Amino acid sequence: MTDKTDLKKSLDSYRARRGRFRVVDVPDQRYLMVDGHGDPNTAPAFTTAVEALYPVAYALKFASRRELGRDYVVPPLEGLWWAQDMDAFTTARDKSRWDWTLMVLVPDWVGPELVTAAMSRAAGVRVATLSEGRCVQTLHVGTFDDEARVLAQLHHEFLPDNGLRRTGTHHEIYLSDFRRVPPERQRTILRQPVEPIT
Repeated sequence: MTDKTDLKKSLDSYRARRGRFRVVDVPDQRYLMVDGHGDPNTAPAFTTAVEALYPVAYALKFASRRELGRDYVVPPLEGLWWAQDMDAFTTARDKSRWDWTLMVLVPDWVGPELVTAAMSRAAGVRVATLSEGRCVQTLHVGTFDDEARVLAQLHHEFLPDNGLRRTGTHHEIYLSDFRRVPPERQRTILRQPVEPIT
């Protein structure tokens, strides 16, 4: 048995610093996913999605340790967020209009057979590859509602100043367990896929 791998420490795509925007090329990655809609604070579907993902994620971890001899820390919860009118997400913050996909990363050494077996007991969970490519990301420390200021700086200052524009979906990586960590201390990577302005 090897040491337990912590993907948060070993993958470059999980590195970000507070107060700095970083351009990073993110490889294609497989995720367990659950889709939903509505305010994450009040929509029952959000809690249901979290509760559906983690049993599968832990089943994969135990299968990897048992079948492959590779143990790992279950990766953090992640989320893709969007709205038909993105102002509902970035400025108006009308959470009732948000769409989202909650995700947990599948390590690249875990094969499809183990994933299929782990998912057999979970309703609503799917596995898919996310292709983001070039992204800009930063570490946000604080409440989710305080993200709006950081996103405005990213969208209206950093991207145009660097000849970039948004493509793909806003992505958040929850380094803190928001069920246990006070809101003002929560650590979240904010990621935006981008492309050059042509």
